[in-house]
Amino acid sequence: QVQPVESGGGSVQTGGSLRLSCTTSLFAERKYCMGWFRQVPGKRREGVATITETGRTYYSVSAKGRFTISSDSAKNTLYLQMDGLKPDDSAMYYCQAGWAAEAFCLSGRWSSGNGWGQGTQVTVSS
Repeated sequence: QVQPVESGGGSVQTGGSLRLSCTTSLFAERKYCMGWFRQVPGKRREGVATITETGRTYYSVSAKGRFTISSDSAKNTLYLQMDGLKPDDSAMYYCQAGWAAEAFCLSGRWSSGNGWGQGTQVTVSS
């Protein structure tokens, strides 16, 4: 399976916005789960948001109300729209795609177990 490829990171000021993109071939499969994760050096990787094949979504407490996960199967692309960015959002962001029952995909505990790509860096300055 080809690893997803992330893009769209950058440097913004507090309150700014970014849209991350992730291309993956998994849209052709059924019962997929896709998600965004982030990691700061020295800290554990944390889940940010996930989306099921049916479009249901999960957000972490820190992401809820500011971030929006979406997907475009025609473009084989997963997105993360990030608004109201804060310095605490600074991290390397990764996406993953895999298979999962819907409940597990929305639990906040899912990851695909397929390894991690290069990620895309987000830096938010105060």
